[in-house]
Amino acid sequence: MIRYLFFLMALIQTFPSFSQNKLKIGVAGLTHGHVGWILDANKRADIEIVGIAEPNQELAERLTSQYGISMDLVFDDLEEMLITTQPEAVTAFGNIFDHLSVVEASAPKGIHVMVEKPLAVNLDHAKRMAELAQKHGIHLLTNYETTWYPSVEKAQQLLEGGKVGEMRKLIVRDGHRGPKKIGVNPEFLEWLTDPKLNGGGAIIDFGCYGANLSTWLQEGKKPISVTAVTQQLQSENNPKVDDDATIILTYEDSQTILEPSWNWPIGRKDMEIYGLTGAIFADNGRTLRIRMAEGYDGFDEETLTFESRKAPFDDPFSYLIAVIRNEIEVKPYDLSSLENNLIVVEILDAAVKSSKTHQTIFLK
Repeated sequence: MIRYLFFLMALIQTFPSFSQNKLKIGVAGLTHGHVGWILDANKRADIEIVGIAEPNQELAERLTSQYGISMDLVFDDLEEMLITTQPEAVTAFGNIFDHLSVVEASAPKGIHVMVEKPLAVNLDHAKRMAELAQKHGIHLLTNYETTWYPSVEKAQQLLEGGKVGEMRKLIVRDGHRGPKKIGVNPEFLEWLTDPKLNGGGAIIDFGCYGANLSTWLQEGKKPISVTAVTQQLQSENNPKVDDDATIILTYEDSQTILEPSWNWPIGRKDMEIYGLTGAIFADNGRTLRIRMAEGYDGFDEETLTFESRKAPFDDPFSYLIAVIRNEIEVKPYDLSSLENNLIVVEILDAAVKSSKTHQTIFLK
């Protein structure tokens, strides 16, 4: 028995407990409809939510009760939460306008930040956030659902490997019937349809996905120009913002068309890559079709299906942990990288300006 106890003590000293290895996370805001992603992750063995900043007590009580989290972790003020709980990283689940203030509070304390897409409401905010992140040496990541799609990963690998030749056209379609129609919670709807807090409507909410993917597939190249047209097809539901957009990005040797909308009858996140010899269709997160051209209008089609991506590229929090623990390196223009998402915001800024002025915007 004594020998067993000595062995157990040595084992404990050699391998730190799970609680010691957990990434301590603070949550900035609870009004984002995706916040359940991080609240549910608190059950994991590698994550511990140490604090939540949310001034809306009714919302905080509702969500903490739903996910089995103590209200003792909830603070009215972000600064107080950061000082009291000292998280290693903060995940921002409030409105997009507040992303800047989250970085302003976190970066000087050496606290890493992951925000929900997009990085910022405009390029001025994005540049300030980047300056703070670089000055204080923190990781500033942006999370997109599509980043973790195995179909997206495979599409990029096939394109890079020359499966369909050089890309000539990329089409990305994202969206759903609209926030109100799909029944998002009132706290989310309030800022999602506010031009200041969200930066726009569907053009921002879903335009960012395609801008992110295009920048990645273009290996960090900026488009030469951005042309956008927006419409408001549901004025009764979205009185302050657009709900339908088409954005054209021109590159030296290809074109990208983004179709973000709150008017799709069926929710979608898909993309089509057209090369010189064939096409790749990422129909959803797990299904990919490859069409190789035969003659004038014929083709040979292959369908692939996938399970989840391998860790730590299977979800945002596994990725965040691996980045902070220096287990992986964020490469320039990776989907979550700061470099990529600065270009995304520059594209969105230009798209909004183009839609308002009815002119093509040329990027510097």
